[in-house]
Amino acid sequence: MQIHLENLGALKRRLDVSLPQSQIEAEVESRLKRIARTAKMHGFRPGKVPLKVIAQTYGPQVRQEVLGETVQRSFAEAVRERNLKVAGFPRFEPKPAPEGSADFQYSATFEIYPEVKLGDLTAVTIERPVHEVTEADVDQTIEALRKQRITFAAVERAAEQGDRLTIDYQGTLDGQGFEGHQGQGVTVLLGEGRLLPEFEQNLLGARAGETKRFEVRFPEDDHRKEVAGKTVTFEVTVRSVEAPRLPEVDAEFASSLGIADGDLEKMRSEVRANVEREVKRRLQARLKENVMQALLDTSSLELPQALVEAEQHRLADSARQDLQARGIKVEGAPLPLELFVEQAQRRVKLGLILAEMVKVHGLHAKPAQVRAIVEELAQSYEHPEEVVKWYYSKPERLNDAEALALEENVVNWVLSQAKVVDKPVGFDELTGK
Repeated sequence: MQIHLENLGALKRRLDVSLPQSQIEAEVESRLKRIARTAKMHGFRPGKVPLKVIAQTYGPQVRQEVLGETVQRSFAEAVRERNLKVAGFPRFEPKPAPEGSADFQYSATFEIYPEVKLGDLTAVTIERPVHEVTEADVDQTIEALRKQRITFAAVERAAEQGDRLTIDYQGTLDGQGFEGHQGQGVTVLLGEGRLLPEFEQNLLGARAGETKRFEVRFPEDDHRKEVAGKTVTFEVTVRSVEAPRLPEVDAEFASSLGIADGDLEKMRSEVRANVEREVKRRLQARLKENVMQALLDTSSLELPQALVEAEQHRLADSARQDLQARGIKVEGAPLPLELFVEQAQRRVKLGLILAEMVKVHGLHAKPAQVRAIVEELAQSYEHPEEVVKWYYSKPERLNDAEALALEENVVNWVLSQAKVVDKPVGFDELTGK
C-alpha cells in the first residue's frame, strides 16, 4: 500500500492511497468461490454452479463489498501509520489509475483534531455566585406553591385585576370578520398579559351578564396582517366573573405537598430542603458557566468544520423534538441549520477544551464521584434507593453522571488556579421570579 498525505489547510488533509488491484481481485474470487459451494440456481445442482455463472450473478455486489471493506481497512491503517486523529467522517473518492498501472487508487479528504492551547488561568478572575437560603426565601416559595393551587369562585362584583372571566366575543373590521375574530366561552385571566392591554382594560369593571362594545387598535407588528395597525370593534359578553382564592397554609395544604400527616413544621422543613437543593444546583450551574467562559476566553484552537456541522444537526434535531413535544408541527418546515452555528461552535470548542483539560491534568471521573452524583439526583424521587439501582443496572445510564463528575473536576481545577471572588446573588435573580 502506497500513501501520500497532503495538507489542504490548518486542519484539512487528503490521503491518496494506492493498493494492488490483484489483492482486490483475489478477495473477490475467494468470496465468489465460497458462494459457489452452496449456491442454488435453476438448472444446476447445489454447489455445482459454474464460477462464471456465479460471477455474472453475484460479481458486482461482491466487488462492491470488497472495495468498501478494502477502502475502510486501508484508510484506518494509513491513519494509524501517519498518527492522524480524524475529526468527523472522511469523503472517499475513487481515482483513475495512471495508464499502465495495475493499482486501485482512491483519495480520502477529512479534517483532523486541532491542537488545543490552554491558556494561563492564574491571571483570570472568576465570580462565584453565593446565596444563603433564608426564612423569607422559604416563605416566598410556599407562597408560590399556594398560587399554583389557586382556585376561583364566582362573585357578583365588578371584575378586578387577577379575576378570571368567561366571555363570548366578536370582532369586526370595517363591519367584516377576520381570522380569530370570535370566540365562545373563552377564559380570560385579567393581568396575565396574554391579551392586548387595551382589550383587558375594557374588561376591568365588567359584571357577569354585561355586554360591552369597544374599539381596540392592534399593534403594527401583529402576525395577522389584515388587522396589524388597524382598529377593530369588539362586542364582548361576560358570562361570569370569578375571584381567586388562595388555599390556607394548613394541614390540607401540607397534605397536597406530600406530607401525609399534614404537619406544617415538617412541610416547611421539606420545602426548605427542596429550596436549598435547587439553590445549590443553580449556583453550581452559574459557577460552571463562568468557569467554562473563562476556558473559552483563555484557550485557542481551530475548529473542525465537520464537528461543527454535526453538532448543528444534533441541535436542530433536538429543537425539532422539543417543538413536537409541545404539540407544534414541524413537518415540511425544517429548522435552518444557520440558526445553530454559534451554539454549535461554542459546544464543539468547549468539548475539545474539556477533553484536553482532562488529558493534561488527569481529571477523569472517579467511581465515588459518580456514585455521589447519582445519589444526589435520586433524592428528588420518592424512593431514592430504587432510582440508584436503576442507574447502576445498565452501565450506559451512568454516562450523564460521569460527564457531570468530569465537569466538576474541571471546574474545581480551574478554581484552584484562578482568582475567585464571591458575588452575592438575590433569591429572585437566582430563581428567575
